[in-house]
Amino acid sequence: MEEPTTSEALAPVAAPQPVFGVASLLRDLAISVVLAVVLIVFIYQPVKVEGTSMMPGLTDQERIFINKYQYKLGTGNIERGDLVVFHFPLDPSQSYIKRVIGIPGDTVEVDDGVVIVNGIKILEPYLPDEYRDHMTLHRRTVPADRYFVLGDHRSSSNDSRMWGFVDRPAIYGKAVFVYWPPAKIGPVH
Repeated sequence: MEEPTTSEALAPVAAPQPVFGVASLLRDLAISVVLAVVLIVFIYQPVKVEGTSMMPGLTDQERIFINKYQYKLGTGNIERGDLVVFHFPLDPSQSYIKRVIGIPGDTVEVDDGVVIVNGIKILEPYLPDEYRDHMTLHRRTVPADRYFVLGDHRSSSNDSRMWGFVDRPAIYGKAVFVYWPPAKIGPVH
């Protein structure tokens, strides 16, 4: 059997149709936009951090995504250590972001800046010594359906030490991802 020559081995290929390529591109773009809108409207919401109360983890003017779905539909419990976004109890038109320290039923106290939950000093690796304060708060029990929250920059945070607990219905999101500035892109800790 004879080997085909180079010109015989190459079958003619039809030129791509520009209209089909553009239609395919537009279809893919439309699907991407719809998926992005569904994610942002129903699951993730972009928010801007304002202030220094969550430093060093989150800084002023950073942009983050919060997961609105996780707590709203009961697919996740609010746990100690979660960074939550909520309507400020003294002015519900404002939103705050803080770290959950006490959950319903916990006893919480602060002794010279050291946080004690259920009689145990908690480890706070996210809190540098220079951001601690020396505040003392007598032991209190977190009521049902309420949470005790603190900022990570304790010396500049307006939190549960000043105005009390956060009601569960006021919490509407969990901080999950930093998307701006580019140097800090990644999960929230």
